[in-house]
Amino acid sequence: MAQVRVPYLLGHAEIASLFRVERQTSQKWRTEGTLPEPDLVASGNPYWLLTTVLHISGVGDRRIDEGQLGAYKASSPHGYALQDDEQLPAILGIQEVGRVLGRDAQAVSRWRNRRRIAEADLVLSGSPLWLLETILADAQRRQRPVVTAEIAMLRAGQRAPQKPRGRRSSNPPVVRPPQEVLPAARTFTSADQAAAVEFLASVLAQGYSVVIKPQP
Repeated sequence: MAQVRVPYLLGHAEIASLFRVERQTSQKWRTEGTLPEPDLVASGNPYWLLTTVLHISGVGDRRIDEGQLGAYKASSPHGYALQDDEQLPAILGIQEVGRVLGRDAQAVSRWRNRRRIAEADLVLSGSPLWLLETILADAQRRQRPVVTAEIAMLRAGQRAPQKPRGRRSSNPPVVRPPQEVLPAARTFTSADQAAAVEFLASVLAQGYSVVIKPQP
């Protein structure tokens, strides 16, 4: 996993581990309101800052296991504590990464499986998360285009309305910026070898496949 500084965040699996309860118990706390609104929702998954989770320790019979807390921090040696979600850097799940790169979530998943995208900065409750800057640096290195309108939204602290899975959201829909269009088909002759090589390299670097159809 990339060695970058990321805030201490927890999903339901990590919260359950800290309190030594079942994951369903953490989800029940969320439904009951014991666990407050998530500090971050990425790709439909809710996450909480460690400081938020610590506040519910001691409520009723809920107690964080200090050994589990130490193990959690040790698993993220470059992690750091934040006091509120306004200090959160832009953190993306697979869906947000797809929007930044003008691709769908399935394409991002394929890239991840084939190691054709930066390693996730965090994996929480089984879901990968990246810092926005990690994705932008990787896109620049691989010469992939990015959707600047999406980047501006994320840096401004805005993102498409999302709901933690299993819960309703009253947020109005957001009009999304248009995504990148597929590269246009090109025809080359034997005299255009240099241009053909350049075009092929550019298309492959963007993660697209290429079909070559010889013509008489």
